[in-house]
Amino acid sequence: MTHTKVWVTPADAYDEGKALTAKSREVAKKELRETKSSRKQALDALREWLKKNPKIENSRLDACFLLRFLRVKKMSVPMAQENLERYLLLRMCTHVWNFQNLDCNQADLDELISQGYIYPSPKRDKFGRRIIITIPGKFNPRKNKNTDMLRLHGLAYETILENEEDQVNGVVHFVDGAGVSFPFLTLFTPREAVRIAKNAESTLPMRHKLIIGFNVNPAVKFAVDWGMSLVSPKMRDRVKLFTNVEDAYSIVDKKLLPAEYGGEIPQAEMIRLWKTELKERREKLLANDLMKVDLQMFSEKARQGAVSAIASQETSCSNAAVFGINGSFRKLEVD
Repeated sequence: MTHTKVWVTPADAYDEGKALTAKSREVAKKELRETKSSRKQALDALREWLKKNPKIENSRLDACFLLRFLRVKKMSVPMAQENLERYLLLRMCTHVWNFQNLDCNQADLDELISQGYIYPSPKRDKFGRRIIITIPGKFNPRKNKNTDMLRLHGLAYETILENEEDQVNGVVHFVDGAGVSFPFLTLFTPREAVRIAKNAESTLPMRHKLIIGFNVNPAVKFAVDWGMSLVSPKMRDRVKLFTNVEDAYSIVDKKLLPAEYGGEIPQAEMIRLWKTELKERREKLLANDLMKVDLQMFSEKARQGAVSAIASQETSCSNAAVFGINGSFRKLEVD
């Protein structure tokens, strides 16, 4: 008797009119090479690859999920395959990524959410980007666990990526370094910090368009400089550091910020709206834990989160021909 595999979510029909505004569709076409034709062909190819990939035991097949990988790789199917496989692996490597059990109702996470450790502004900038406000000083390294920090970021990013506007337009990170002191540097070992930083850039399927930091404690400035050395030159160019928030107004519209930073909407109201959004996405995020890979088919180094191990020969996209997929998928039919 043949059993039909049940995927976390089934393949669905795509309605770009509901998913994206006309302006975002234009951005997707211009910056991400996304057209109706390229999107359909890429989604079909990615789904077929997932179904035939022996390393992947289960995954979501819905367009919203798969498009985050295709968009961040500008519709390159082989690159999206590599990114997706690496992402699914790292979801199961809780010591590196900790994107499992992202439950906003858990007391330890809810407390930090309510305090305003990380939350997005409900308004978008002129480019359609959301501003993600992060205040690390709300985190108590003597009380909270490092896994709490990872899960808070995972909860925020996964929730935001469920919105296709954010997949296309990207995000701006707004980070207040006040209160960050030496104890924060003991939360992760140097190796853990390296792998978190590298995977945040290369594995998380999010367009980080700008990172604004201010109020950096001089005592930990060396750690910031070291962190900058871990990311690509392209990402370093997007990091802008300022002495205070007023100086940052030169590149961010202060009206988008909480009232406490010169904006119009009080932080408490932004957090309230954010908690509502988290609850709306809660079941979907928890269902993501059903996505699985066969860990035995990856090396120990790959399971530990080493980007070099995963990116070089661990991903099955190098064997795309086995799954009947044309590796030169950039030559897509255009509208």
